[in-house]
Formats: sequence, C-alpha cells, structure tokens
Amino acid sequence: MSRTAYFAIILGLATACKAQAMGGVADVAVIDRDSGEILSPHYYHGEYWVAGKPGARYSIEIRNRLGERVLAVTSVDGVNVVSGATAAWDQTGYVFSPGESYQITGWRKSDTEIAAFTFTESPHSYAERTGRPANVGVIGVALFRERPVVAQYSPPTINYPTDKAEQSASRAANSAGAADARVLPAAPSQEPASKPSALNGLVGSNIAERLAAAPKLGTGHGEREYSYVDHTEFARMQNQPNEIIRIRYDSFDNLLAMGIVKRPRPPASTTNPFPGSQDRQYVPDPPG
Repeated sequence: MSRTAYFAIILGLATACKAQAMGGVADVAVIDRDSGEILSPHYYHGEYWVAGKPGARYSIEIRNRLGERVLAVTSVDGVNVVSGATAAWDQTGYVFSPGESYQITGWRKSDTEIAAFTFTESPHSYAERTGRPANVGVIGVALFRERPVVAQYSPPTINYPTDKAEQSASRAANSAGAADARVLPAAPSQEPASKPSALNGLVGSNIAERLAAAPKLGTGHGEREYSYVDHTEFARMQNQPNEIIRIRYDSFDNLLAMGIVKRPRPPASTTNPFPGSQDRQYVPDPPG
C-alpha cells in the first residue's frame, strides 16, 4: 500500500446544494464564496468552462456519490492543492466518506490552515509565481475508489493421531492454503474518464486583440483561513483514476471573446405605433 499521506475531512462540511458539473463517482462544482453563487458550467468543444470574477474567493465543492470512501487528488493550475507539488495522480488528496460533501477553499498550509483560492490575473497566480505557468486556468479532480477489504479464510483442519513428521506436513499444507486464500483479486480494468482539450486556438484578429487586452485568469495565494483536517489511510483500487473531472476557467470577458458564452441579447423594443392616443384609464391608486 502506498505510504502517501491522505487527509480525512473533519470540519467545514458544505451545505447541501446541487453541483452542476456532474461525474459518475463524484459531483464537482466551483463556487464563488463572496456571492455564494455556483458558477454555471459552459460546455464547449468537449470541455467545461466557468467564468470567475477577478478578486473573488472561490471553492471547489466535491460530493461523493458512492456508498464507499473515495480519494480526490485535486489540482489547481497544475499544482496539487495539498502539497504544492506539480500535480500527479499518485499524490496526496482528500478522502471523502460515503455521501460526504466538502468545499476545498484554498491551498493547504497545515492541518488547521489554508491560503484562500482567489481569482486573479495569471501573473499573480500561485502557479506562475512559483515558475509553473503552463497550466494556469484549469481545475482537476482525479477520483479513486478504495480497494475492498478481503476477509481472510483458513480452511478447517482435522486432527488425526499421527507422528510428528506427519503433523509438521499437515501444518505446512494448511499454512499454504491460507496464504493462497488471502491473494487479492485483480483490479478491474477501467479507463480514466478524462476528456482531452479540443480548443484549437482562436479565430479572427479581433478576438486575439481582445484577449491580449484582458489578461488570462489564474488562482492566487490568498489570505490565511482556518480549515481542519485529519490524517487517514487509503488503499486505491487501481493505479489510474477511476474518473477525472476537468474544469477550465477564465474571466467572463475572455469566455465571451472566445465564443464560449454568448453576449446577452438587448431587450425588445417597446415603441408605440400610436403615441398620440392615450390608453384606456382605470381606477388609479390613492395618493401615498
């Protein structure tokens, strides 16, 4: 079993709400903590995008949909949110009990403290400030199911009167049978449910100019806040994730320029074809 430290959530459970980015193992949503709004995902070219507000604090809400424990290795801008290492599947993460929901609100600094996630211009993001700008603008959750505990079975033995050599042979045979019975079944083959990027660039000089004027959004290293966790052990069912949920994010203006969100239509005109004629009058309200 891996010696990696995993974290069990013991405080700060999120209130129940309907996450909008759905998965098979868990639901994942991005929440603006300043407004309390769940950021609506926009599905575009095979990926989910959300629009973040520069300066706002945000959280990643994960809700375990299974009746068993689940490990969520979580990354922001290509950085593990617990350890600060360049993110990889085999790293530390949060362990969720059956049906448990929790909001990851920042970069973990200790068992009792985090630095808040904040939407900020990419040059001020934690990833870029630590020399890792390549993956700014993406949130990833790699989900692992737990390896089931296999009950140990020892076959019954019958004690017949015999000499010491036969007793030793019998004990050796019984021990071999018990060892064979404890072999774990092979892990099922299951491909990660990740979706590769399908955004092949921007079309048109006007779009490129608008994006040049609006910096890309990243995640900053915000103020310290209390957030409590404990340590636990977790044996993964398999080496690769059972599911990967990927959410990209940027400012609303940038998503608008890329065509991911549509510009709201202006309200319909209320012109009057007979402006010189008064409408029929009814009983007016009293003064005051």
